[in-house]
Amino acid sequence: MEMFDLSIIWAGIIGFGIIMYVLMDGFDLGLGILYPFAPDEQARDVMMNSVAPVWDGNETWLVLGGAGLLAAFPLVYSVFLPALYIGVFLMLAGLIFRGVAFEFRFKSQRNRRWWNRAFCWGSAVATFAQGAVVGAYIQGFQVEDFVYTGGAFDWLTPFTVLTGLGLMAGYALLGSTWLILKSEGHVRDWAYRITPMLLAVVLFVFAVISIWTPFVDPLVWERWFGHIHLIWIFPALALLCALLVYRGVRQRRDGYPFVATIGIYVFTYLGLIVSKWPMIVPPSYTLWDAASAPESQLFLLIGVLFVIPVVLGYTAWTYWVFRGKVRVGEGYH
Repeated sequence: MEMFDLSIIWAGIIGFGIIMYVLMDGFDLGLGILYPFAPDEQARDVMMNSVAPVWDGNETWLVLGGAGLLAAFPLVYSVFLPALYIGVFLMLAGLIFRGVAFEFRFKSQRNRRWWNRAFCWGSAVATFAQGAVVGAYIQGFQVEDFVYTGGAFDWLTPFTVLTGLGLMAGYALLGSTWLILKSEGHVRDWAYRITPMLLAVVLFVFAVISIWTPFVDPLVWERWFGHIHLIWIFPALALLCALLVYRGVRQRRDGYPFVATIGIYVFTYLGLIVSKWPMIVPPSYTLWDAASAPESQLFLLIGVLFVIPVVLGYTAWTYWVFRGKVRVGEGYH
């Protein structure tokens, strides 16, 4: 195994797990954010029914990425947890509230409105916390001798608030395009109407964050403007995907907006990776600095190589089984 760099392999595995979680869980969090704005209770039933068979499996990627990060890069945990403790707590609390609402909303008639609110607020809080954590990663951490020396609220800045709100808009866009793909009738018409507005908000926030980011991190400034002929490929491809979302809505082609929105996320994510590589605890520590012993990485890698195909197979099978549209009052057909 000496010919392979295990730290890079693990970085690829964790990076893949993170983007899979964002794409898989992003649209059902987005539906939760859109929940209060749905035209009626039937539309809310369709929204929840569309993700009911898959939402818990989607979160497998969060567990896989988090466990892999702890095993392969323990320094990340020793810095991120004290730095982001409150943000991570808010994210987990939001996911718990949303999960409970999934189970109880259909069983409760008298208190359904409260479960609707739990689903909405849980989704919104979890999404905002995730976006704020990404913003905190971009702006970096105060670390000395591998120990976090900052305060408990250093992660909460105007920049991270913007990234949190931006991810809420992005997940809402992912949710609306998912609803276009999975719904019919007046529910789909509503999703078509709100998607261009959400796309405009996402592009505006994307532009503001792109302008602000180089001033937050000198490394990003050097990467963006020192290699401008390469770095700007990813924003250009993301904008192309945004155009495809708009065209798909205008032409009312149900599958196009969702696939193109996935493209926006993928290219934005790749742009972030290229901008920060190889810093895993910015601004000071690379992924090799944060890595565990090669023997530990190799031992765990053997197990992960068995787990990932199983998770991929289960995920693909689930989405294949529930590949149709959701009818009002009927569920999948």
